[in-house]
Amino acid sequence: MNKRILLAAAAALALPLPALAQTAPLDPAALRDAALRDDIAWDITEGLTTEVGQRLAATEAEARAREWGARKLKALGFQNVRIETFKMPLWVRGEEKAEVLGASAQKLTITALGNSGTTGPKGVEGEIVYFPTIADLQMAPAGSLKGKIAFVSHSMTATQDGSQYGAFGAARRSGPSTAAAKGAVAILIRSIGTDYHRNPHTGVTNWPKDVKPIAAAALAVPDSEQLERLLKRGPVRMKLLITPEFKGEAESGNVIGEVPGSDPDAGIVLVGGHLDSWDLGTGAIDDATGVAITTAAAKRIMDAGQPRRTIRVVWFGAEEVGGFGGEAYAKAHGGERHVFASESDFGADRIWKFTVNLPESAASLSDKLAVALGPLGISRGRDLAGGGTDVEPILRGKVATVALAQSGLRYFDYHHTPDDTLDKVDPVQLRQNVAAWTATLAIVANAAEEIGPVEKTGRE
Repeated sequence: MNKRILLAAAAALALPLPALAQTAPLDPAALRDAALRDDIAWDITEGLTTEVGQRLAATEAEARAREWGARKLKALGFQNVRIETFKMPLWVRGEEKAEVLGASAQKLTITALGNSGTTGPKGVEGEIVYFPTIADLQMAPAGSLKGKIAFVSHSMTATQDGSQYGAFGAARRSGPSTAAAKGAVAILIRSIGTDYHRNPHTGVTNWPKDVKPIAAAALAVPDSEQLERLLKRGPVRMKLLITPEFKGEAESGNVIGEVPGSDPDAGIVLVGGHLDSWDLGTGAIDDATGVAITTAAAKRIMDAGQPRRTIRVVWFGAEEVGGFGGEAYAKAHGGERHVFASESDFGADRIWKFTVNLPESAASLSDKLAVALGPLGISRGRDLAGGGTDVEPILRGKVATVALAQSGLRYFDYHHTPDDTLDKVDPVQLRQNVAAWTATLAIVANAAEEIGPVEKTGRE
């Protein structure tokens, strides 16, 4: 064989190599182990919380966060990066003061709940009516709170799965509208949290169309217990000044980037977290780490080779104030074939369990996940996986999901407080999250199995 033939043969062998590398099978175990040295997630979390800071939905800060996110996704090599905007109501915080009047006069630490009404610039005064639970408030007679300030307590405790948040969170979500319907001029709730710092926990509350919003605020947990002790000594009268504003419609949006798949007919794998935060802290664990973890995992798949399915990473806007980003995404993209959707929105502490909701055609993926995630200390749970606020609108279409459950033992010490800052993120546990998500994406995005509709969703 002459030199020209040898060169031609070598060239023929060399040319397909990049394509072969792109479509080579992804090794979940190797990718998982490499991700335990990941620094991308920390870089995103540190950058977003430092360079942007708090990111209240529909404000200028959230707009800066979207631009920051788009630049970051492009720099990391994601394709089809874009910002998709939508309109939503804008609520902003005002003054927040609470004072016990009379012989035990003292100030208490509060923060307004999202969508709270206002006391007006002069504030309101009223006698406190105490309710140990939201159920007690719900059973109060109609009109019994006229001119009064309702105070709702509870006894939320820390759990690994964070399951008490759903039950005790009702005091925040529906307590204000219930109190308003019974005539209250304002409401205070014990913060939906498990810490004993004077950091009240904010969070959104909801108002039916026929209920006029009243001033609604959360007491720091120590202050809530202080108020309970005062009430045991006799009637308590308080003055509240809570002056948030509704400012009409404003713009929020989702930031989207993709790892294109090799098979357009295999469907879209949707992952992400939410970009917005409350305005008290810098939104490190809620939810800068969520967008960081899922983005870092998708980046690791991208760098390893082209997956079969397109991985779409979404940094959702306006989750905290009502899930507007998830609904907007579903409205814009619900007609596209999503075969999988999952999000990270429970901090960055160690993942300890996974659950699935897969169709029979892809049931074998559960065993593959157990093999890949077991070395990370993650066991398989028996319950049916559900989704979070942002992906739930897509999951309603019978889309498959895997839930990676993070430990919630310390999450509600910081959730929705001024203490939600970068120092609360443990880099080692953050890397374990990235490793788990990387292994999961390697299995789901590259599976040869058909991932069709599931029979039912986790919320049914």
